[in-house]
Amino acid sequence: MTESPLFDELNSTQREAVAATEGPVLVVAGAGSGKTRVLTYRIAHLVRDLDVSPYSILAITFTNKAADEMKQRVGRMVGAVVRGMWVSTFHSACVRILRREAHRLGYRSAFSIYDDLDARRLVEYCVRDLDLDPKRFPPKQIRAAISKAKNELVDYESFAAAGSGPYHEREAEVYRLYQQRLVEASAMDFDDLLMVTVELLGAFPDVLEEYQRRFRYILVDEYQDTNHAQYRLVQMLGAAHRNVCVVGDSDQSIYAFRGADIRNILEFERDYPDARVIVLDRNYRSTQTILDAANAVISHNRGRTPKSLWTDLGRGDPVAVYRGQDEHDEAAFVAEELAALEDDGVPPSGVAVFYRTHAQS
Repeated sequence: MTESPLFDELNSTQREAVAATEGPVLVVAGAGSGKTRVLTYRIAHLVRDLDVSPYSILAITFTNKAADEMKQRVGRMVGAVVRGMWVSTFHSACVRILRREAHRLGYRSAFSIYDDLDARRLVEYCVRDLDLDPKRFPPKQIRAAISKAKNELVDYESFAAAGSGPYHEREAEVYRLYQQRLVEASAMDFDDLLMVTVELLGAFPDVLEEYQRRFRYILVDEYQDTNHAQYRLVQMLGAAHRNVCVVGDSDQSIYAFRGADIRNILEFERDYPDARVIVLDRNYRSTQTILDAANAVISHNRGRTPKSLWTDLGRGDPVAVYRGQDEHDEAAFVAEELAALEDDGVPPSGVAVFYRTHAQS
C-alpha cells in the first residue's frame, strides 16, 4: 500500500503511532512532543486512508476547549464528515448516551444536570434536614467525599458498609439522602454522568453491545488523568474490538486531588498484554538545557515510564537559580529581572512567573 501523504508531515515515531491503528496502543507522549498532532492525524488516517466511517470513531479529550480544537483540526483534514464524529469530553459523551438510554434506569430523557454549585447546595439542605451541625459535618467536605466515592464507582450502600464510626455513619446518611433527592428530581451531578453510564452499560448488555459495535476505534487523550469510572468506561466500550489508543504521560499527572488514578496509564500493559507502546520523546518547545533540568527532577519519581526528552533546538541559555532571603527578596529579584528583560526588548506579556500558592501572589 502506498504510504499516506499525511505521514510526510510527521517524524518517524509520530508516524508509527498514527499507523498503528489495530489493537491496543499506548502512546507515551512527553511534554511538547506533538501528541495532539498524533491524535488528529490518526483520526484523519483512519477516515481518509483506511475508509473508516467517522461515525465509528470515539475521541475523548479532557476539556471542551480541547475537543473543539481537535474537531477543527481534524475537520481541516477530512472535511464536513467530522460533524458526525464523537469528539468530546467523557462527560459530554456520557450525556449523549444517557439522553437516549437513561429511561431504562428510571430517569427522564430530559434529566437535569446539577453543576458544582447546585450539588453543594443540595448537600447543605441534606445536612440541615438530617439535623446535623454544619460545623461538625461541613457540606463542602461531605460533597468532596461523595464525589470521590462516585468517581470510584462506590454507591451509597457500599460507601456506608466501607467504614464505621459516628462521623462516617452520618456522612453515609447524607450521601443516601443526597442521591435519593437527585433521583426524585430526575437529576444527575457531574459524577453521576460517569457512574450512571457505567451502571447502564453493565445492567443492559444490549446497550453495551450497541455502543461497542458503533465505536470500533476509541482514542483517549490525557489518559494519566482518568479516574476509575472513566477507566471502566473505556474498558467496557473497547472490550469487543480492543482498538483502544490512549495517549498520556505519567510525568504529567497532576489531578490526583480530584480522583485521577495514575495506575490507569502505568498498568495499561497489564490490562492489554499485547499492547503496542510508542514513546514520543522528541520535544519541539524547549531547549536541551531546560529538558535536561526537567529530566533530572522527574527521574526521581517512582513508578514512571522511563524516557528522556530531547530536542534539536540547541542548548539554549543556562538555568539560573536565585535563593532569596525571604518572599520580599524573591519579589524584588523577579521585578529586577522583568525590568532587565524589558530593557532587552522582551515585553511583559512574553514572561511567565510561577509561584507555589496564591498567597504568594
